[in-house]
Amino acid sequence: MKSTILVTGGAGFIGSTLIHALNERGEKKILVTDDVLDEEKQHHLKSLSYEAYLSASDLLKKLEQESEEVASLKTIFHLGACSSTLETNREYLMKNNFEYTRILAEWALKRDIRFVYASSAATYGDGSQGMKDGIENLDQLKPLNLYGMSKHLFDLHARDQGWFDRIVGIKYFNVFGPNEGHKKEMRSLVCKAYEQILATGRVKLFKSHRPDYRDGEQQRDFVYVKDAVVMTLHLAFTKNVGGLFNVGTATPRTWLDLAKALFAALNREAVIEFIDMPEHLQHQYQYYTCADISQLLAAGYQQPSWSLEAAVTDYVKNYLMPGKHFGEEEN
Repeated sequence: MKSTILVTGGAGFIGSTLIHALNERGEKKILVTDDVLDEEKQHHLKSLSYEAYLSASDLLKKLEQESEEVASLKTIFHLGACSSTLETNREYLMKNNFEYTRILAEWALKRDIRFVYASSAATYGDGSQGMKDGIENLDQLKPLNLYGMSKHLFDLHARDQGWFDRIVGIKYFNVFGPNEGHKKEMRSLVCKAYEQILATGRVKLFKSHRPDYRDGEQQRDFVYVKDAVVMTLHLAFTKNVGGLFNVGTATPRTWLDLAKALFAALNREAVIEFIDMPEHLQHQYQYYTCADISQLLAAGYQQPSWSLEAAVTDYVKNYLMPGKHFGEEEN
C-alpha cells in the first residue's frame, strides 16, 4: 500500500497533531518526514498510524529519484522548518525554510499534487502594515527576525511564480497545545509557565517597553493547536481553494489573560512577576497580533473555535498534568 499523503515535520508539534486528525478521518496511508528525532518526537509517533518514515534529507533524494515511496502522493502538508525566532544563521534558515520549500513545491506542482505549507504570522513584523492575509500587500511587510524573513521570502516567491491559485500557504499565529515540549525555548507560555508555577508558584511575564502598552497587556492571537489543525485540513481538502491564509482566532488576548487562565486551570491564585525584556529581544518583539480570518471564513470554514480559557484548561488537565501527548488522552 503506497502513501498518498506526505507530512513533513510530522513528528513535531503541529505535524503530529495533524497526522492524528488525519487518522481520525480514516487516513492511514501517510509518509512522515522529520529531522533530528529526539526522544520526545519519537514518542509523538507512537500514537500515530502511518506507512513509512523518512528523514528530511532522504525525502529530497526520493523525490529526485522518483522512487516508489513518493509515487502515489496526492497531498503534501509541508510543516517542517526551523521555527526558532531566535535563529541568527541566515544561510541555515534559507536552506531549511526557503530552498527546501521551493524544491518541494515545484515537485508537487509539476505533478498536480495538492501542496499546503506553513508560513507564519511572524511575516507581519510589528503589524504596522496590518495583518490581512492574501498576496496584495506582501511587499509592504517587514518581518522583525530572520525566521519571519525566511518565511516571507517564500511567500513572495510563490506569489511571483503565480502559484497561489494552486497551493495553500498558512500563516499560523500563536499556536499552543500538546506535543510542543520538544520545542524548548520556542514552547508556548502555557507550557513554560506551567513548569514555573509548579517550581515557584508564580509566572514571570515581560514588562512592556512601550508607553502605549501596560505590563502584561501586550496582545497575541492565541490559537489552540486542535483548532489550527482543523482549519488546516479544511483549507487542504476544500476544492478550488488556493491562496495565503491566516490561521488564528481573530480575538487578541493579553499575556495576563493567558497567565490567569493557566492559574485558574490549576485552581490557584494568580501570582505574576514582571521582568525586564532582554535587550536582544526588544527590537524584534511583537506587541500585538490578530489574525484577520475573513479569507478562511470565505472559504467556508464555520467550526467554532476553542475559547482561550477552555483551551488552556484542556491542555493543562488532559495533557500537562498527566504528562500525556496528543492521542494518549483516550487511553
